[in-house]
Amino acid sequence: MRFLTEPTTDLTYSDLFLVPSRSDVTSRLDVDLAADDGTGSAIPLVAANMTAVTGKRMAETMARRGGLAVLPQDVPLDVIRDVTAWIKSRHPVLETPVTLSPASTVIDALHLMGKRPHGAVMVVDDAGAVAGIVRSADCEGQDRFASLASVMRVQPLVLEAELLEDTRASGTGSGTGLRRAFEAMDAAGTDFTPVQRDGVLAGVLTRKGALRSTLYRPSLDGAGRLKVAAAVGINGDVAGRAAELLAAGVNVLVLDTAHGHQQKMFDALAAVKGLNPGVPVVAGNVVTAEATRELIQAGADIVKVGVGPGAMCTTRMMTAVGRPQFSAVLECSAAARAAGGRVWADGGVRYPRDVALALAAGASQVMIGSWFAGTHESPGDLQQDAGGRHFKESFGMASARAVQNRNQREGAFEKDRKALFEEGISTSRMFIDPARPGVEDLLDMITAGLRSSMSYAGAADLASFRERAVAGIQSAAGYEEGRPVPQSW
Repeated sequence: MRFLTEPTTDLTYSDLFLVPSRSDVTSRLDVDLAADDGTGSAIPLVAANMTAVTGKRMAETMARRGGLAVLPQDVPLDVIRDVTAWIKSRHPVLETPVTLSPASTVIDALHLMGKRPHGAVMVVDDAGAVAGIVRSADCEGQDRFASLASVMRVQPLVLEAELLEDTRASGTGSGTGLRRAFEAMDAAGTDFTPVQRDGVLAGVLTRKGALRSTLYRPSLDGAGRLKVAAAVGINGDVAGRAAELLAAGVNVLVLDTAHGHQQKMFDALAAVKGLNPGVPVVAGNVVTAEATRELIQAGADIVKVGVGPGAMCTTRMMTAVGRPQFSAVLECSAAARAAGGRVWADGGVRYPRDVALALAAGASQVMIGSWFAGTHESPGDLQQDAGGRHFKESFGMASARAVQNRNQREGAFEKDRKALFEEGISTSRMFIDPARPGVEDLLDMITAGLRSSMSYAGAADLASFRERAVAGIQSAAGYEEGRPVPQSW
């Protein structure tokens, strides 16, 4: 990255803009978004290891679209094993449907519809074959305890899995089958169709899903299964938990603590590397070149950068500790690459432009937390405010709420004593954007902006983007000038 004017102070993403350069990139679709950090991610986006952000639905969807999601460290091991096995059993192209039986009730369907952005429940018989479909409109005015058999509609189109056989597990194939599926949905006047294999429901496909599967390459392990990452704390039996996660099939280990430049982190790294994990190991969080170099020398493949920029984090206001995120990523990335490692930019992104700036500064991937919390795929329950707007709750991982969850096995005295030390917001409403209710909608928006940013720079991949990006420093008025005007002036 080159600056028009060398900065004299640390910078946030809002302090910067990128200028266009001569470009030979003829189309946004010609750029390659694949990360170069050993994770195999086809897009450089990671769903953060926050309880309100990442669960099995988020991890499944992120991997299907080429990204990665990190399961939180406070999830019990037996749950991690079950969730990892579930994720790895999912189809790399077809979405996992929400299913109920004909004897299930309307209220059962209403409780589950918010789990998927397409808002449909598949009704299947005892043999697993499609019996019908229920959407929210079918439940309006119905008795909440009426059976789904009495309200379901006959699905106008059911595709056979053989139609998609050219969509290979290693990627998206030629796209011929997906095109045929899209055209069949278009002809039937539906935006959603179940897909059966041998008379049993195998998954569902939407019109947008068919299009997306020609644009995104899923993030798959050597056995053709969706990838997933998991976090490990630096206290307790670190090696034992890491070994259990590896045995469960986790593809990336994330050693996670708010202050990554401490002895316990180095001890944890030594314990994990002693297992010869065979997967990338991420450690953090830090904000200096010195800390980055030391963590990589201690065995980290990737270092997480960011202290205090997250939307749910109050660390800087409570402690004054942290650093403006762009400058932290820029300095730490240079140190990491010189030492043979990489960094993830963790926190502080609010718009696609921020993701582009983080990657231009040298990050191999960008972690996103609260932005993804307000989607149907996040683990929280869908709620509604007095005005009818849907939202989910988000909270920081150092907040009293998160600390209480993490320490639930301890006695009341210890739990209450630790709860006195709170850094982070314990509850915040993340509203569902009606135009972008699912995480895939956000991925579309972010990657579209990133692709355009790279084409403006004349960069065909992220490596050349780092080399070719030219940044300038702007005033608050300059930033405001770039914002769209919501109404006529």
